[in-house]
Amino acid sequence: MDSVEVPEVVVLRLPLYVRALSQLMSESIDVVSSQQLGGLLQMTPAQIRKDLSYFGRFGKQGRGYDVRFLLHELQEILGLDREWRACLVGVGRLGRAIINYPGFYRENFRIVAAFDGDRAQVGSTIGEFNVQSMDELSDTVIDKKISIGIVAVPAQQAQNVIDVLIENNIKGILNYAPVAAKVPMNIVVRNIDPVLSLQSMTFYLRELE
Repeated sequence: MDSVEVPEVVVLRLPLYVRALSQLMSESIDVVSSQQLGGLLQMTPAQIRKDLSYFGRFGKQGRGYDVRFLLHELQEILGLDREWRACLVGVGRLGRAIINYPGFYRENFRIVAAFDGDRAQVGSTIGEFNVQSMDELSDTVIDKKISIGIVAVPAQQAQNVIDVLIENNIKGILNYAPVAAKVPMNIVVRNIDPVLSLQSMTFYLRELE
């Protein structure tokens, strides 16, 4: 894996494999073929075999994949075998929904601090968190070993917030603000924008009218 550059599109599909394999585990299924896995994910068996080949040989010809083993290996490849600590910036309606979303905790992502630039929000309590001032971010990132920043601020504030996170050694940013952030090459950003997804969806819906 170290000597082969893995296409980003393959990395983006790995969590889909993890989700499907977790579902199979919950159904007490021990072995799955690439054909069956492809049926769950609406992908071709050839694509699944090609994706997995970047990381090693996991299946046996004519037998398929050991579900438990493959799940464990992919979780390790994705770094899901450890806890990742995150901070949230922006505690408006979206930020509060993110804090209260239980899915992060189930997958080893733990929000450990919440910040806001609005003085009226600082000191308020949201769930288990006391909202902190942005001035406290630097010390908190170090003290709580935070490596991921979640940005839930208005678009006009997003770049400044992202710059502050990067200055404080945050390497991974989940950006909910509707803006394309400018970041150095060594920073990993994932943008979550449901409006863009809806706009691409309506391209196909228009064709069905």
